[in-house]
Amino acid sequence: MSEEREPGRLGRERPSTAADRRGRRTVPTSAMGGGVAKGRPTPARATTRPAKGSPLERIRRYLREVVAELRKVIWPTRNEMVTYTIVVLIFVSFMVALVALMDFVFGQGVMFLFGT
Repeated sequence: MSEEREPGRLGRERPSTAADRRGRRTVPTSAMGGGVAKGRPTPARATTRPAKGSPLERIRRYLREVVAELRKVIWPTRNEMVTYTIVVLIFVSFMVALVALMDFVFGQGVMFLFGT
């Protein structure tokens, strides 16, 4: 913290940086693992990309990655699937009945107001 004191506040130091105002202390870069010092831009990454390869190799790589991701999926058991299906069917039935009821009520209201 800075040694400056705010006028009107007795004995209180004024923070000199935004980190001090938020109650944080700056950590030396050597303590953070020897990274880039604060206030300097982040070093640019290497701009060279690996060769794309032939279209057949790209398709193979894509399919391998798809299979790898599908292996991570936790598939539901048969009992869970039956339960989820029943819940969805009940919910959809309820929503259809609700919309049909609202349609009927609004239709009756319009017929009452405008009559034929």
